[in-house]
Amino acid sequence: MKTLARRLLAAAAAGSALMLACGAAQAEIIGGVEFPDGAASFADKVTSYLPPIPGPSAPHQGPDNSLGAPNYAGVNSCASTASCSFVSLGDGGTLIVEFVDNRLTGSGSSADDLWIFEVGPDVEDTFVWISKDGIVWVDVGKVFGSTRGIDIDSFGWGISDQFRFVKLTDDTNEGGQGSGGTVGADIDAVGAISSVAAPVPEPETWAMFLFGAMAVALQRRRALKARA
Repeated sequence: MKTLARRLLAAAAAGSALMLACGAAQAEIIGGVEFPDGAASFADKVTSYLPPIPGPSAPHQGPDNSLGAPNYAGVNSCASTASCSFVSLGDGGTLIVEFVDNRLTGSGSSADDLWIFEVGPDVEDTFVWISKDGIVWVDVGKVFGSTRGIDIDSFGWGISDQFRFVKLTDDTNEGGQGSGGTVGADIDAVGAISSVAAPVPEPETWAMFLFGAMAVALQRRRALKARA
C-alpha cells in the first residue's frame, strides 16, 4: 500500500509539473495589443448568455464565438452561429465568460489589464464587471465600443488579486434599440493582458483524488462480484 501511495504521489507531482509546463506561453501581438501570455490570455468558457427577447437574430446568438483570440474579419451578417466570429448581446443583454487556465490580475501600474474586443460597424458601449468566484461582482466601469482596455488597478485591485469571471452588459442607451440582426454590443473576444496561470492543485490533492477514484472502482468491483 505504501509503494502504491508513493507511485500515486509521484504521478500527481508529474501531472502538476506537466500542467505548469503547458501553461507556459510566449507574448504575442493580437488585435494590435500585446498579450504577454499570447493566445492563452483569452476567456475559455461561457457561463451565462442572456439576450433579451426579442433580440439579435439566431445566427448572431452564438456565445461561444466570444471565446479565444479575436478573429473578426469584417463580416457582419452571419448565416449561422458556426459561420459567425462574434456574439451579439442584444439591447441590454448580458454575457459572462470565464478564464479557465489563467486569471485576470492587476499590473501594479496604470496600464490596461483587461481588453474587450467589441466589433461591427456600430460602436456600442458595454458595462463591465469582474468576479473572483462568479458570485460577488466588482464594477469596473464600461468600454465605449470598439476594442478598448480597462485598468483594474484604477479601481483598487492589484497584482495579488485574481479574477476568474468577466460580465459584459450592453448599454441599452447606445447603438441599436429593440431587435435586429446584430443589435447590442458585438463581442469577439475578452482577453486578460495582465494574466497569471490558474492555481494548480498540490500533488497531495491529486493523490487524494486518485485514492478516491480507486476506492470507488474497488467498491464497484466488489458489488459486481457479489451479484455474480
